[in-house]
Amino acid sequence: MSTNALLSRLSQPARTRSVVDDLLIWSPLPLVVVAVVWRWQGAIAATLVTLAGLLALAAFAWWRARRFDRQWLIRQLDARRVDMEDSADLLFAEDAGLNPLQQLQRARLRQRLAAGAAPDLRPAWSSSRIAASWIAGALAVAVLVFWPARQSTTALAPSTENLPVVAGVPRLVAQRLRIVPPAYTGLAARDDASLDAKAPQGSRLRWTLRFEPQAAAADLVFHDGTRIALVRDGDDWSIDRNLDKSVLYRVVPRGAETQPAPPLHRLDALADAPPQIKVLAPERSLSLVTPGQRSWPLTFEASDDYGVAANAQLRITLAQGEGENITFRERTLDLRGTGDGRLKRFSPQLDLASLGFATGDDLIAQLTISDNRAPQPQKVRSPSLILRWPSDLGAESTGLEGMVKKVMPAYFRSQRQIIIDAEALLKEKRKLDAERFVARSDSIGVDQRILRLRYGQFLGEEAEGGAKPPPTNDAETHDAEHAETQAEAASHDDHDHAAASEEAKPAFGADANVLEEFGHTHDHAEAATLLDPETRATLKQALDQMWQSELHLRQGHPQQALPYAYKALGFIKQVQQATRIFLARVGPELPPIDETRRLSGDRAGLARRELALTSKSAYTDAAPDDAWRLLAESPDTAKAAELPLDALERWLHANEALVPDPLAFVSAIDAVRRDPSCLECRRNLRGLLWMVLPRPPANVSRRGDPGAEGRHYLEALRQEAGP
Repeated sequence: MSTNALLSRLSQPARTRSVVDDLLIWSPLPLVVVAVVWRWQGAIAATLVTLAGLLALAAFAWWRARRFDRQWLIRQLDARRVDMEDSADLLFAEDAGLNPLQQLQRARLRQRLAAGAAPDLRPAWSSSRIAASWIAGALAVAVLVFWPARQSTTALAPSTENLPVVAGVPRLVAQRLRIVPPAYTGLAARDDASLDAKAPQGSRLRWTLRFEPQAAAADLVFHDGTRIALVRDGDDWSIDRNLDKSVLYRVVPRGAETQPAPPLHRLDALADAPPQIKVLAPERSLSLVTPGQRSWPLTFEASDDYGVAANAQLRITLAQGEGENITFRERTLDLRGTGDGRLKRFSPQLDLASLGFATGDDLIAQLTISDNRAPQPQKVRSPSLILRWPSDLGAESTGLEGMVKKVMPAYFRSQRQIIIDAEALLKEKRKLDAERFVARSDSIGVDQRILRLRYGQFLGEEAEGGAKPPPTNDAETHDAEHAETQAEAASHDDHDHAAASEEAKPAFGADANVLEEFGHTHDHAEAATLLDPETRATLKQALDQMWQSELHLRQGHPQQALPYAYKALGFIKQVQQATRIFLARVGPELPPIDETRRLSGDRAGLARRELALTSKSAYTDAAPDDAWRLLAESPDTAKAAELPLDALERWLHANEALVPDPLAFVSAIDAVRRDPSCLECRRNLRGLLWMVLPRPPANVSRRGDPGAEGRHYLEALRQEAGP
């Protein structure tokens, strides 16, 4: 007999006994589950649960029977039969791994098994467990089957739909709407007697309704066509739904299709507003460092309708340097606020020394706060607060009526770009032919020239191509090339020195007219003395280096121009660090603007913005105009049938963006459709239509009858004018 056949012959009875025993023990459990489903969900659901339960129970019994394997059989043979001599494992060993003595012993064991009867290795029946399981299951099934149906003892409010009583037609007689707001709002659940409600977005709604007589089925029908079937629970009907957006709906029991449609009910989803941040200190967004200041106190107040997060982040940015050498360093601090859940205050104290704040730096702080909305919180940032440490202003020169201010003119910002362009051109020299290389170098030289001319204008010097002095006999004759150069420089001049027309040409010989015609604005005393002599000398050296840089660039030698360009940049940097620019006094400083008063005015009495003029092209459909006109007429049956309510609904779906409250329109249209003779419903719909009708353009009114004297006067005017 083979090993597998021996294993199957000895262990199969035990496996069969185990499967049957487990089925008998656990069979009452799926029966109880089926009874529960049948009681509350019906026979179809119970049948499906029965099939699933039997399959699961069979799989469980078969999985437990797998424990009767080879090792179990070896243990059982050694324990129950003495003639096995604790050598039952030899029955299943491989022939190649046995020595002659082991092979002899295995042969003897097989002869003993073949000579005697097969040992009974089946486990004992679990009689007590089977009996207890079936008794408990029978009691549970009996209770579920024969327990009387639960009668609704919930106090429901009477229905306000006021539907007519028709024999055999179910109608809504009692109602309740339970609202469970999201957990993050911290609001308690509440019960509303009305089917109209306002609740936070994401709330869980549960309807509990009662009909009389009892309906076979009932649905909630929403204005977008969605239907949700109600579930019967004793005498009541209920359903759960999340409130994700504002909707209109009605309760429709089956069997009432021939009756007028029930009224619409409205559910408004209140969106969670983002948190608000108010800066309490400092009072201004831009503050200057005071002498001896070592810390910067900040105070923020954050509020939210449902709750502010306990932690906030303060982003700190340190701006250092001047001109083109500005660097930024950012870091973030975690802050914990004080106060209740809806109003928290954050009061950090920034140590200026630890942040590396020094002279000439700007420190920028901005608070980021979030609310407790789930699953995605809303984050907002406060306005940026700036603490500035101005550079040393230096001592004022005596005898100078002005105030000193550190200023870097916008002209001192382009020399570095010329260097960058020249170095980039040198890197591409191998890829360019000689003519292209010279042309690009010449274009950089033109940029250098424009920059030099601008510096000269800033120093009060004459720009090339400006107004010329009166000609003299000893004037030099310029060649054509120099004239062309002068014309090009004039085209790059930043100032407009337009020639006067012949009509406006001043009289010859007048001193003031000569200065006006041939003078230059850069010769004004205020412009010429804008810089002190030392700074002017430094800028003059920068202009000399620019001359040399321009010379080599125009000749196609950018490598020779770079040293002069670098020297010019060095002189400009000295001016940036040491120049004092004097500006004329303009009187006392004006008081600072109180930013806390912004957007805080009283809006009472302002005109309504809903009546703004609307383009006629936005309303290509005549349905609103026709409906507004017909609603003003008497609500008799003939006119009611002519109301274009269907066309008005189609227009509304196509133009919801033009309507302030589309749900109010849908509700008003439905109210008129249900009762065309309702004057209040018609006035309500007509008032909503008035808000969306196009405004007629203003027309010139005709003049009234002027009377006999007026006509005589007009006739006299026409005769005087002639034919």
